[in-house]
Amino acid sequence: MSGVRVRGIYATALTERLREAFDVVQASPPIRRRFDAEFAGEEYDASVRTTDDRQGVGVVGDPELVESVAADLADAGLDAFRWTDPAPREAVFDGVVTEELGGGAVLDLGEREGYLPYGRVDRRIHEGDRVRVQVHEPAPPWTDRRPELGTEIQVLGGVASLSRGVDGVVASGDEATRTELARTTEMLPTDPPDEWGVRWEYAAADAGLDAMDDALSRALDRAEAVDAGLADAPAGPDATAEASVPRRLLAPSATEWVWFGRESRFGLDADRRAVTATMPGHHRVKAAHESASAAVDFVEDLGTGFGDADEFPTGAALRQFGPSEGDRLAIRHGKPDGRCFSLGRGEVTACEPEEGKVTVRRELSGGGTYDALGTPRESGDAAVTKFREGRWWYPTAYRSAEGESKGTYVNVCTPVELFPEAARYVDLHVDVVKYPDGTVERVDDDELDAAVADGAVPDALAEKARSVAASVERALA
Repeated sequence: MSGVRVRGIYATALTERLREAFDVVQASPPIRRRFDAEFAGEEYDASVRTTDDRQGVGVVGDPELVESVAADLADAGLDAFRWTDPAPREAVFDGVVTEELGGGAVLDLGEREGYLPYGRVDRRIHEGDRVRVQVHEPAPPWTDRRPELGTEIQVLGGVASLSRGVDGVVASGDEATRTELARTTEMLPTDPPDEWGVRWEYAAADAGLDAMDDALSRALDRAEAVDAGLADAPAGPDATAEASVPRRLLAPSATEWVWFGRESRFGLDADRRAVTATMPGHHRVKAAHESASAAVDFVEDLGTGFGDADEFPTGAALRQFGPSEGDRLAIRHGKPDGRCFSLGRGEVTACEPEEGKVTVRRELSGGGTYDALGTPRESGDAAVTKFREGRWWYPTAYRSAEGESKGTYVNVCTPVELFPEAARYVDLHVDVVKYPDGTVERVDDDELDAAVADGAVPDALAEKARSVAASVERALA
């Protein structure tokens, strides 16, 4: 079976989900302890890693395996979303510099932008320059980060990595480990490739000679494929016709992203509970904040059983980690195509932790009209939004400076999650509006239909959205 490495706050649940169909390798000590099993230390074919914001995972590696693993993870719940990254890790592009920033440059890669730190390019670059780059660190589509680029061509692995045009052998770890791994390289049947330098990763310290040799051999095969792919490309971006830049030259690996919604996190709780004691809402709480993650680990390590309890402790989570009255809360508005942007920040004017309710008030500037409502947006207007944890919709009431109603907009979305600094969800297009005169109308069904046709919204999730919209429309009428 193909080898998959799993890291991050979802590791136990995802190991349980994946281990029957795939070989889980390079397991962390907590995973080995919880499963009471031996896990090979060999090179992985795909890696699953929790994103920095803890909202989901990235899957990178062999394209066919990545597709299979991501499809499995996207089945965690109705509100899980999956996207294929057009700028996957290890992809090589001829990009165009579009903006010069303090520490690096923004490059147009075609379907995405990338960020090239000045320390990763050996010449001065300016707007309009064309540069050949590789994606070293991809970025989830729902974050504000751009994929991080470099001009050094690499083959990245969990045991052995290679760097083109670099001589020698380097290793991760302390000095003694680095020295031992460098010496061990000379004993391996596979010789380091010409014109490629070897970097032994941390996992190499726990790998046997056979696993190290296999990892180096596999890295060499991939390096040869990269060399062959670049041999067919122009010598450099300057040799490429103007009209063909930016362009992707090759993508030996794939990257897919899976975002977990509230229901999906509860589904992963069930997977984890099959392995070890798991409190209700384990992944929902861990996704909120790093300190929340440590608190969950402490409670579960006390050894108190949670039985079959499945009620999320909403009140405790909001009391301990917020948001609280007086806080500033952002509204992170996700889209089914993977984008996510802020609708602004507002003051939490009311909070009922036990009920999972939060009211947010935003002061608005003038100009234009309110979406779907058509009423003018004027300076001094206020938007009052009422969120409830786990609800598939939320209302925003717009009022003038004098307190007169300018209408109410009800957004239908995946179940709302109230994190310390932001309310998060994915918009499901269809919405319901109530005009100042009391008329109620359901809008944007056509956008939902189009998203289903494009494959951005699964049929089952679309049906849920339509059902929610119908219920809201009846309630407001």
